[in-house]
Amino acid sequence: MSDSSVTNVVFGGLGGQGVLKASDILADAVVRAGFDVKKSELHGMSQRGGSVSSDVRFGTRVLSPMVPAGEADFLVILTADQVEPNRHVLRAEGKLILPDAVSVELLLNRKSLNVALLGVLSRQLPIAEEHWLAALRANLAEKLHAVNLQAFNLGRNSGKI
Repeated sequence: MSDSSVTNVVFGGLGGQGVLKASDILADAVVRAGFDVKKSELHGMSQRGGSVSSDVRFGTRVLSPMVPAGEADFLVILTADQVEPNRHVLRAEGKLILPDAVSVELLLNRKSLNVALLGVLSRQLPIAEEHWLAALRANLAEKLHAVNLQAFNLGRNSGKI
């Protein structure tokens, strides 16, 4: 995390990959953990598979929802071709989380990659696992719980970052 009391996370991917859902789940988990949170989204051409990004900022007190360029503590990328369009937001000491941080072939459903990457991110943030699991259940339809809990656990137990 950065030196300030605010943690900055940016998600980047293409429309339909779950960028916005991942940021919703993170924001929910953060609130459950007792932090102030602000969230911002850039949809771009999301309806046609274009670039989508979402900023989540949390801490004791957050004033703005936008992560300034060069200040993201974490950049979570859902497809490799979105690294370069989003790299400018990552601070020099920030952590880049790429799709290969998890073994995609172990996912029960490839569409759960966003949740698996949340699992990877979860190891780096001061949020109890119980808050993550409650946020997952609250933000996903019940029929999707089992597959997404498996994905989250896969990411959380992954050795890569």
